[in-house]
Amino acid sequence: MPGSDGRDQPVDWTADLALITQAAREAGKVALSHFGQSPEVWWKNEGMSPVSAADYAANRVLEQMLRAARPGYGWLSEETDDDPDRLARETLFVVDPIDGTRAFLAGKKTWCVSVAVVHKGAPVAGVLVAPALEEEFSAVAGGIARRNGVEIAVSTPEPEGRLKIASAQDMVAAIDRALRPRVDRVDHIPSLAYRLALVADGRIDGTLVKPNAHDWDLAAADLILSRAGGALTDLEGRALVYNRVEVTHPVLCAASGSILPILLKNITQLSRS
Repeated sequence: MPGSDGRDQPVDWTADLALITQAAREAGKVALSHFGQSPEVWWKNEGMSPVSAADYAANRVLEQMLRAARPGYGWLSEETDDDPDRLARETLFVVDPIDGTRAFLAGKKTWCVSVAVVHKGAPVAGVLVAPALEEEFSAVAGGIARRNGVEIAVSTPEPEGRLKIASAQDMVAAIDRALRPRVDRVDHIPSLAYRLALVADGRIDGTLVKPNAHDWDLAAADLILSRAGGALTDLEGRALVYNRVEVTHPVLCAASGSILPILLKNITQLSRS
């Protein structure tokens, strides 16, 4: 298990990346076996969010593999009751067994298994496995971001060029008029983690994220995006902190390093709290 020697030297998290990649692939196989098979569905969050037998089955695979391999790590998963013990752990797994459950249940391929290792509030290893799309994104602290093993990087639009921004219509409308004519809104991408991966891969230039996204939606994709040359921040430009008591976040913005300041400067009509 990785650890610090007390002199603040960098820790090599590649073994953890290999571990979570293997687990995410196995969970992806399990989820894919339910895909298009009309799995049983329940409703949580006062009937607002669906959860399926596939979510629970994938979660069991992840929990069994990861917790057995790293018993000293904490655990935070969308489909496991929250255990405050995680707050006492420097390092933990942050897991979404199926990010994009609504898309999954609708037979759309834009869903993924999201797994991150978070250390002292920051992701240090992350993987997104999208088995229906045959895509896999990964990154480790200090390393490069990859899709299917090949290095990826964020887009580099021309200074006054068009910007492909994935966001709800009402959030695009909140972009100041000076920038709005340059914005081409990308249609809804159901999985937030996958949407952030598309920014990392340069297929879209940025995204605005509505409030109340959770740690498990964000942690793995946050690291992948940062290692691809981008960033995910709040509207004040601050990096996210993970494994707090409250695991939801305010309005967020993600883009390449060159585009993010422009977007943040021109988003003045959204709540920053």
